[in-house]
Amino acid sequence: MAAHILVIDQGTTSTRSILFDESARRVAIAQVEFPQYYPAHGWVEHDPEDIWRDTLATARQVIGNAGIDPADVTGIGITNQRETAVIWDRATGQPIHRAIVWQDRRGADLCARLRADGAEDLIRARTGLLIDPYFSATKIAWMLDHVQGARARAERGELAFGTIDAFLLWRLTGGRVHATDVTNASRTMLFDIHRGSWDEELCRLLGVPLALLPDVHDNAHVYGATDRDLLGAAIPIAGMAGDQQAALFGQACFDRGAAKSTYGTGCFMLLNTGADAVTSQHRLLTTPAYRLNGETTYALEGSIFVAGAAVKWLRDGLGIITHAGQTNDMATQVPDSHGVYMVPAFVGLGAPHWDPAARGAIYGLTLDTSPAHLARAALEAVAYQTLDLAEAMMADGGGRPERLRVDGGMAANDWLCGFLADLIGTPVERPGDLETTARGAAFHAGLATGLWSGLDALAALWSRDRQFDPAMAADVRAPLVAGWRDAVRRTLSAT
Repeated sequence: MAAHILVIDQGTTSTRSILFDESARRVAIAQVEFPQYYPAHGWVEHDPEDIWRDTLATARQVIGNAGIDPADVTGIGITNQRETAVIWDRATGQPIHRAIVWQDRRGADLCARLRADGAEDLIRARTGLLIDPYFSATKIAWMLDHVQGARARAERGELAFGTIDAFLLWRLTGGRVHATDVTNASRTMLFDIHRGSWDEELCRLLGVPLALLPDVHDNAHVYGATDRDLLGAAIPIAGMAGDQQAALFGQACFDRGAAKSTYGTGCFMLLNTGADAVTSQHRLLTTPAYRLNGETTYALEGSIFVAGAAVKWLRDGLGIITHAGQTNDMATQVPDSHGVYMVPAFVGLGAPHWDPAARGAIYGLTLDTSPAHLARAALEAVAYQTLDLAEAMMADGGGRPERLRVDGGMAANDWLCGFLADLIGTPVERPGDLETTARGAAFHAGLATGLWSGLDALAALWSRDRQFDPAMAADVRAPLVAGWRDAVRRTLSAT
């Protein structure tokens, strides 16, 4: 039988398992959406047991649907929603609280205290991050302070913390392995990205015991093997990466200056900066892109909290669409957005503004504003936010990318890709397979198990579906961008 890689792609709203063959083609896929919990204003939680149940179910389903022996799975790659925090009991494996999701803002007060105490420069220098409740550390601190007995138990070494990858690794290995990869570790606000290790001073500052934290390894690394009873074979778990770094890797952006933008629930743009951990002067993040054979490649990252989530709001909140694909046709039904701008700050504004108190707003509404105008404004907002990131990266010395590779569900929208190319003034490339996040995890697992020989072999597996070239005249573009900047200023000044 041919070799296969199984990827667990655990996202914000669904859990998927995807089986790839040795040519990195998808053989089978299974996906399950799971509940979101909103226990208080600005709070977002997931039940880790939902995620574990769906992980097992989808993994078994794709192996069964492909008709292969589990022993023919060469390795497993895991990619995951980053920053989402889980703490569990080492003896029982049971979580002590629901997972606190990356979108959750309950750490805002702690972040404000850290900034007031002058900790921002230290945290920025060590971690490459800005102080924000987006990252895992304040979520960990909240659970330790609000779950009865948790802090004392953590200090005694009875509890384990992990982002979703580490939690799944623990469960898949029957509690034998407590580990994560460098990309997920780097999103906690506790990890020194230059030394490549947990930082004791930051842990003391945030009140997080070192005993709680997982071991940290390269992205392509054999972490352990699954319990044979779970999937029918002891399969090596050989690759792990946070979703956005996995997408950069899956897009074969291996050269310095290569850039990708992923459009899912949020939007995340990464620019490969090679061996240099570039410190942004425009409030972008400095982050490990991947670590192979102990050598770290870095990236500049701009994180937008709401992209596809705005389209989901059009469907579930306003009811003006029944499925996301309608927005492509609606955007083309009108010649422009009729002066309507949506600033989708539903959970605050991310890069380059980092305003957790901002809230969503729509400007320019008139009595003849139609659902098509709102749909177009939602799509345009995604492109405008990407432009903000691209310009910040250029100002940080990253240069204008020769091309931008896009992926994620929204990248299937032709109108959005064309408008994006017009705004940023560079060709936009859409790959033949939009599942680049899962491909990135597959690539890591395949490298660790010897299925693929190196980066050149992986680059040869990437293919382009379509290129969108910029065509908008400068005198048309300028007033559109000016309108967007005005809308953002109004939103920021309202907080």
